[in-house]
Amino acid sequence: MAILEIQGAPHAAILGVGAYRPVRIVPNSEVIEAIDSSDEWIQQRSGIKERRFASPEESIQMMSVAAAREALEAAGIDARQIDCVVVATVSHMMQTPAIATAIAHELGTDEAAAFDISAACAGFCHGISLASDMVRAGSAKRVLVIGVERLTDILDRTDRGTAFIFADGAGAAVVGPSDTPGIGPVVWGSDGEQYDLIRQTEDWRDVIAADRPVMPALTMQGNAVFRWASFAMAKVGQEALDRAGITADQLDCFVPHQANMRIIDAMARTMKLPDTVQIARDIAHQGNTSAASIPLALARMIEEGTAKSGDTALLIAFGAGLAYAAQVVTVP
Repeated sequence: MAILEIQGAPHAAILGVGAYRPVRIVPNSEVIEAIDSSDEWIQQRSGIKERRFASPEESIQMMSVAAAREALEAAGIDARQIDCVVVATVSHMMQTPAIATAIAHELGTDEAAAFDISAACAGFCHGISLASDMVRAGSAKRVLVIGVERLTDILDRTDRGTAFIFADGAGAAVVGPSDTPGIGPVVWGSDGEQYDLIRQTEDWRDVIAADRPVMPALTMQGNAVFRWASFAMAKVGQEALDRAGITADQLDCFVPHQANMRIIDAMARTMKLPDTVQIARDIAHQGNTSAASIPLALARMIEEGTAKSGDTALLIAFGAGLAYAAQVVTVP
């Protein structure tokens, strides 16, 4: 059988970024009573001052479409030019079908391939890697990658370890062909031995069998996650720099998963990032939005001018599984 060889692009790059932040801003003062805490304690532990909670109308699909349209506009791309839609999320409440298909349809894509991926907080970086590979292999010319979460749907508001951390939102990026390298080699993996550090409290089958109308919630062993992420992920970030052929001195921006301000600072210190590197700190006002974290943080840096077109940025994300992924990209 003769196989027709498909020619892909020499390189791939992020062409545009978009974001959607829910309207409702929730300060620490609204969450402290249920967890017997204080604004000072929350800020010391996480760096979070406020977060965004979605309304019933701000669904996974609605937020994704809004972020995607902004990314498409920034890229100068019509939705009909998108060949594939990849959605990273853990909070779409339907097992099937993939929400990506409904998003692709609402955007008006022309029969684009569409699927969801579940890699928790690392999902967006996984999606960027998949998109880059598709563009360079020729299986898609332009790919829309979305990270979106409504973590408040699976949040125990009385859990002192998680109630003040998680939030909602969506971010998106258009990945397409480039004459120069715009997305570096991915460094990714997982540490399944620590699978239980961040997880859903119960299996749905157990909930149904016990006849309890209670939504399983997220739970996290915060101290163990902090120790793992602060040091293990710095090594992953350094490897991503090495694979991209650059040093920390050549980096303009550091966009880590917005899990905890102390983790962000620990990674920057361990990697010995110079003071010239701009560091994303979106968590202070957005909270931890899992798969949406990286694109939301990058979008804020672009909006505020701390990340400029052509800058070199290190993206690194990590979360439940424990899954992680990192790559160096050029800011669109």
